[in-house]
Amino acid sequence: MFSSRLYYRLKPYLPWRVRIGARRILAQGQRRRAADTWPVNEAAGRMPAGWPGWPGGKKFALVLTHDVEGSGGVAKCRRLMQMEQQLGFHSSFNFIPEGEYCVSPALRGELVENGFEVGVHDLRHDGKLYQSRRIFSEKAGRINRYLAEWGAAGFRSGFMLHNLEWLHDLKVGYDASTFDTDPFEPQPDGVGTIFPFWMPRPDGGGYVELPYTLPQDSTLFLVLREASPEIWKRKLDWIAGHGGMALVNVHPDFLAFDGAGKSSSQEFPWAYYREFLEYVRAQYAGLFWQPLPREMSEFVSVVRPPRPRVPPRRIGMIAYSDYRTDNRVIRYAEALTGRGDTVDVLSIKWDACLPAVETIGRVRVHRIQERYGKNEKSKSGHLLPLLKFCLRAGVYLTRQHLRQRYDLIHVHNIPDFLVFAAWLPKLTGAKIILDVHDVVPEFYASKFKLEPNAFGVKALKKVERASARFADHVIISNHLWHKMFVARSVPEAKCSVFINNVNQRIFYRRDRVRPPGPPVILFPGGLQWHQGLDIAIRAMTKVGEKIPAAELHIYGAGNMKDELVELTCNLGLAEKVCFFEPLPVEQIAEVMSNADLGVVPKRADSFGNEAYSTKIMEFMSLGVPVVVSSTKIDRFYFNDSVVRFFESGNADALADALLEMLQNGGLRRRMIASALDYAAQNSWNVRKNDYLELVDSLIEERPLIPSDPKKQAAISARSDVMETEAVTVK
Repeated sequence: MFSSRLYYRLKPYLPWRVRIGARRILAQGQRRRAADTWPVNEAAGRMPAGWPGWPGGKKFALVLTHDVEGSGGVAKCRRLMQMEQQLGFHSSFNFIPEGEYCVSPALRGELVENGFEVGVHDLRHDGKLYQSRRIFSEKAGRINRYLAEWGAAGFRSGFMLHNLEWLHDLKVGYDASTFDTDPFEPQPDGVGTIFPFWMPRPDGGGYVELPYTLPQDSTLFLVLREASPEIWKRKLDWIAGHGGMALVNVHPDFLAFDGAGKSSSQEFPWAYYREFLEYVRAQYAGLFWQPLPREMSEFVSVVRPPRPRVPPRRIGMIAYSDYRTDNRVIRYAEALTGRGDTVDVLSIKWDACLPAVETIGRVRVHRIQERYGKNEKSKSGHLLPLLKFCLRAGVYLTRQHLRQRYDLIHVHNIPDFLVFAAWLPKLTGAKIILDVHDVVPEFYASKFKLEPNAFGVKALKKVERASARFADHVIISNHLWHKMFVARSVPEAKCSVFINNVNQRIFYRRDRVRPPGPPVILFPGGLQWHQGLDIAIRAMTKVGEKIPAAELHIYGAGNMKDELVELTCNLGLAEKVCFFEPLPVEQIAEVMSNADLGVVPKRADSFGNEAYSTKIMEFMSLGVPVVVSSTKIDRFYFNDSVVRFFESGNADALADALLEMLQNGGLRRRMIASALDYAAQNSWNVRKNDYLELVDSLIEERPLIPSDPKKQAAISARSDVMETEAVTVK
């Protein structure tokens, strides 16, 4: 925030190219840090108490505004007005009273006569309006004279600086100097709502605050260099779904009307704005109200809704894992804290040096047990630590809940019976989610090589059923398991699918920092039999014959590690296959980004055949090509354009695939491009809102409203087809 303010203080003295370059550098970090709250902050979608809805029963409202920065922008006002008229829209133009230009009464009059509006934009637009309370009061008198002279009802400050209490000095019907969420502004404290609200004075008067809720054009197209209005469209769809106000600010100065397909550091194609308006008109014809800001303020001043103040949810999570390395738990927790909720995670302590309680980001992590018997080869060695953790989690959670009640407990398996640790919150009204990362009976059978009808497997199916019934909702990690789980343990209406969508706040393409060296093939994950690491190690014998310098790096822990190390030594590959301890998610993302190739060698004749691997899309998002075993689950979600498949269990086939991907540069580039696009379309940002909606619907005891039911139905239908095909083959 300090660096942002420093930039705006120096701005008047810096050339344009230096200014925009500085903003672009700052914006990279700002965008990553605000990934959970920009462009959408879920908390902002909550409707104010007593909200009456929009006039005519419209679904949402659309308000168009323009800030005119310089004489170049003044010259484009008529053309912008005409374009909006042609499409059936009208807007407000905000002019600087004492800036570098003088707006003529003729232009102001022409705009008003054509059904548009004129507002006052700051005084000088020099960033000094809010230097002190005294300075603001002095300048407020001059601003009020311009408001009266122009017949203007509204005001917007330069650089979106604001103090909503000081603004009572202005004789305005509305102010438009705030936003729901915008980390790129010098004063990035958003008002946290997509609805207009009333700012009262003690004497009964007041004004309406109209926050802009779509990202500013200059931010999107000049600073972030977006090449389309897709973010506007997606945010509009979200606002429409929540019944809010979509308010956009477009600067005429930055519109390139000539050479529509071209843009520069100071302009972007006007066609982006036109495309957005055409999208609104086509997608929501008859469903939206399109008032001028003045008309919006007149409507709101009658209703006078308060600024929403929603208390944050209090969420507890239980996971028998190391929070730092469990990306699935991290995604959920950060999505909740990103909108203002409080999250406590009960987890294990992988490293004895770690503190018992630690705040990571905004998530409070409570490490209530050290990881015992890290290899856990025997059944009792596997079960006893889980039982101890469940008992400790029950005691710890009960104590925390009695101090301050939780609204919801999100329990991550393995094991399923962890849900019973939340017995007291359940009895006192908290909702319970059971999140099935792995189906336990099948995982247990694979781990200990048991038959499906073994006593232990049957017992675990009964535990699964009881756990699912105890929970208020069940999340399952892929569509194939969803069919099986619904068939044996839970009603379909009580079960949702959330695959391990990649967290692009952490897994994004970055510059390579590893110095030139031997080609590195990488596997990050658990070292269990179903993962097929022995197949990958055997494949390295053939890979080494063709590319002697190639290395396989394995990051992880599990009950197969000793056998894998022994196999490596027996094959004489100790210098080509390297083992490393697991790393926190942030660190492993850096390591993965520097690999030449990822490998996911799961067995198709085991639990791995239907276990979705997060690693695949993580490699995709990092721009690292990945070789994947041809399993049922991975054939369901991916195709040959985004990953290189090989015959599961076949070390020679895996070696051939690895060699092809290391030696064929053209194939690598094509696959990376396709995979990056696939990962973006299936990232956590796409599904995060559905998870937050699920949490809210459970707590509020109302029906769940999915964001894209057609897409989910299509995926479900595809899984039905795969199940039918599997039965036919058998």
